[in-house]
Amino acid sequence: MAKKVASFVAYDPFRADQMALSDTDAEILRFEQICRQNRMKVTYQRLEIFRQLTSTTEHPDAETIYNRVRKKIPSISLDTVYRTLRLFEAKGLIVRVGAIGDSARYDATVDSHHHFLCTRCGAIIDTRCKGLDRTSAEDLACDCGQVEAVYIELRGICNTCLAKARKHRQASGTARR
Repeated sequence: MAKKVASFVAYDPFRADQMALSDTDAEILRFEQICRQNRMKVTYQRLEIFRQLTSTTEHPDAETIYNRVRKKIPSISLDTVYRTLRLFEAKGLIVRVGAIGDSARYDATVDSHHHFLCTRCGAIIDTRCKGLDRTSAEDLACDCGQVEAVYIELRGICNTCLAKARKHRQASGTARR
């Protein structure tokens, strides 16, 4: 019996019969390549967990990922999700974000960026700031050890919460007149 082998055709923008790859599809292809490079099996469970991470910008925690994946794979366990997330983090596929003491949240965007944590609603938002991007591990001298990576978290009130507060103030001001 012949073994089925998945094949991928590169996207050609000049061929009308091909559709452009979505960002999620491109991330899935990257995921499959990294798995092959690291001799990791590309299982349906791993693929769905990674798909959940790449399809959102909200930085979900393990239980949120578990609840979403469970809709497609009812037999998946929370332990499998946790073990898979730890494996993905160890292989550099995802990064763990969030404050110490909070539940771990995960991000499939591993290129250089920082996070803005809203102190009001708890949102974690990817941000790129040129001034912060100039700070590199090589530039930092630290007397506590060798710096290998720099992750900067900005804290404050997000634009959504600020807009809600403005709207609330305007509504309160109008009601008083």
